[in-house]
Amino acid sequence: MKRYIGKRLLTGLLTIIIVFAINFIIIRLAPGDPIKTLMGKETDDPVLKAALEHKYGLDKPLPTQFVMYLKTALTGDLGTSIIYNRPVTDMIGEKLGATILLVLTAAILSLFIGTLMGIMAARREGSFIDVAFSGISYVLNSMPSFWLGLMLIIVFSSRLNLLPTYGMTNARANYTGMKYILDVIVHMILPVGTLLLIEIPIYFRIAKSSVLQVTNEDFIVTFRATGMNEKKIFNKYIFRNAILPTITIFGISLAYLITGVALIEIVFAWPGTGRLVLTAITQRDYPTLMGIYLVMSVSIAVVMMIVDIVYAVFDPRIRY
Repeated sequence: MKRYIGKRLLTGLLTIIIVFAINFIIIRLAPGDPIKTLMGKETDDPVLKAALEHKYGLDKPLPTQFVMYLKTALTGDLGTSIIYNRPVTDMIGEKLGATILLVLTAAILSLFIGTLMGIMAARREGSFIDVAFSGISYVLNSMPSFWLGLMLIIVFSSRLNLLPTYGMTNARANYTGMKYILDVIVHMILPVGTLLLIEIPIYFRIAKSSVLQVTNEDFIVTFRATGMNEKKIFNKYIFRNAILPTITIFGISLAYLITGVALIEIVFAWPGTGRLVLTAITQRDYPTLMGIYLVMSVSIAVVMMIVDIVYAVFDPRIRY
């Protein structure tokens, strides 16, 4: 097991370095100049431009910039934002908590709800529940996340006036204590609900197909032929084997949510990293973009390593 974990840690580290290098190159090759954006369209002073390029290290060759940024990143310093003139670490730290809260809540809820729906549909294959859940899954899977979020805002906020449309808290109320927690939960309902409706079909399909596949295995047929209790067969053999693919999907979906939640945050004005990413892209803020992508890469690598280890715990064949 130690050797298996060591291999996964090494793979994760190599993945982070490769992704970091690719992002660095792509960002630098993209059209646009952050220095011109900072100076403004009407200012064209070559001396000022040279001074700003020297300040942010943009006057050096790309390989030198990459090595310098990698060295500073290893110390925890992600540089200074060109647009905001603030440490990137502080800016990400202010926004990351809200994003993690949104992502983890949606990921865990969708895992449990989608898996439960898949198990129910598989155990009642061909029934009304199976047909209804499958139909809902196909419909939800075809909807773009931003469109679905806008529809929920129109229905539950604009028409029914039941839920807030934006933000994480009610700035006017200035709640504290338990009222603050409840206020955050109320504001989370629509963005988390949108992510749930997008993610549930994935777990539903995987759980249903896995349960049906294991149910039709020869060893399950043998257990039934010997008269073993159906509940024991499902809990001890079918469920334990069928749940393994959902663990893998959880890691993949969580990685997708970490990188793809920006669009939902923008739709609901959630104070996470989404708006920060959008501003950094439009303004060509290299340090901020690199900092955000580095945090995302590390987060995804850590999640995938944890999923691999959990998978090996549930299925000893993996680690061998």
